Amino acid sequence: MTTAHEIMHRDAECIGETETLVDAARRMRDLGVGALPICGEDNRLQGIITDRDIVIRCLAESKDPTTTRARDLAQGKPFYIDAGADLDEVMRQMMEHKIKRLPVIKDSRLVGMISEADLARNLPEDKLGQLVEAIKSGPADRTT
Repeated sequence: MTTAHEIMHRDAECIGETETLVDAARRMRDLGVGALPICGEDNRLQGIITDRDIVIRCLAESKDPTTTRARDLAQGKPFYIDAGADLDEVMRQMMEHKIKRLPVIKDSRLVGMISEADLARNLPEDKLGQLVEAIKSGPADRTT
């Protein structure tokens, strides 16, 4: 059984909840990623921020990215998966919540991230097609 821990990106970096969106954008650029987990001072997951969030929920709303904090874009309870979960559970969670990235947690701490690309390398073609079809319409309501 392949687990979330085995396929995740191990070098996931958090953006601190008090860091600005400019800080987040620069970190995304430097890391070559489109999303960052938002972590509190206790290093626990508070949410996730994407490059699209910065554009749509900050810039397009005429907010200042030099003063808007990462925590200002965190919404609802973040979705995540336990490091020991199998691939079927990872796929089910991503499909159910219509998300392209899933933080991986072990002992209440962020240990990695799983993206569509990680699953593409580890799923049979038919299951990958199911995943892409299920999440293509965007995230589900994050308030649940």
